[in-house]
Amino acid sequence: MAAPPSRYRCSACGNLTRFDVTVTRRVKEFHHFSVGGELEVESAEVLAEDVEEVACRWCGATGEAIEVLSGDAVTDAVTDRADAAGGV
Repeated sequence: MAAPPSRYRCSACGNLTRFDVTVTRRVKEFHHFSVGGELEVESAEVLAEDVEEVACRWCGATGEAIEVLSGDAVTDAVTDRADAAGGV
């Protein structure tokens, strides 16, 4: 089972939802070609994955300004944003 994707937070502007993520993946795939030449990828296994860069879509920040959040930190960050916006 694949690991869940990382959640990010931009410490420069507070963004929790919009990021450009540059990733390099090495993948093993099973290719099944029909008699007519149509390709169907029936399975794919990620052998290696490297996140090269994460950039905030709102302010363009990269590097140390982007925090990788754990499960509890995601909940806390979303709650803090809702409180700041006057939500629940």
